[in-house]
Amino acid sequence: MEKQEIRTFGRRHGKKLSARQTMLIDRVLPTISPTNLPANTGKILEIGFGSGEHLREIARQNPGKIIIGAEPFMNGVASLLSAITNESNTVRDEYKNIRIFADDVRDFLRQTDSQFEQIWILHPDPWPKARHEKRRLLHAEFLTMLATHLARSGEIIIGTDHWEYFDWIKNEVSKTALDARTPDLQTIHTRYQAKNMAGTTMPKYLVIKN
Repeated sequence: MEKQEIRTFGRRHGKKLSARQTMLIDRVLPTISPTNLPANTGKILEIGFGSGEHLREIARQNPGKIIIGAEPFMNGVASLLSAITNESNTVRDEYKNIRIFADDVRDFLRQTDSQFEQIWILHPDPWPKARHEKRRLLHAEFLTMLATHLARSGEIIIGTDHWEYFDWIKNEVSKTALDARTPDLQTIHTRYQAKNMAGTTMPKYLVIKN
């Protein structure tokens, strides 16, 4: 029997969506799924984009590249769809390079041969309780999987304000053949960073390369 993959995220749904959000998920989301991606266009992936603040910033800064967001929490997907569409419920011009995969990113990675210039993972769930540690996403096997999707000179950029998780991730990197450094990055603030449930002074970052 095939071993069931451990789920690394929490709930899929939160509070009830508005009628417009439900409509956007039904009608707009299928039109911007990351299928049939052109091979000759630069691509950036963000995993777990929350409400999409950082994803939208990347899209605005990189109009000539395809920006793919993977997020299983449907309320976050709905928030992003609301932000990138206009009153006519069509995608605004500055966000036409956004694609959304509304599920487990591992499923997307298994079905695509895309290579990414950057893979962003900001404020992933630290699963701080010891009994939940196995649900952490950024283990060595997953990092190695991500690295196979890096373009030449591509980077995996990880940010977390949970310092114990940061040290845990560094230890997982040490189990791989990947290189990691700790830069002083200035990035857009997200609502998850604003919450700062860990109570630390600032996020820490890792940049990982092959």
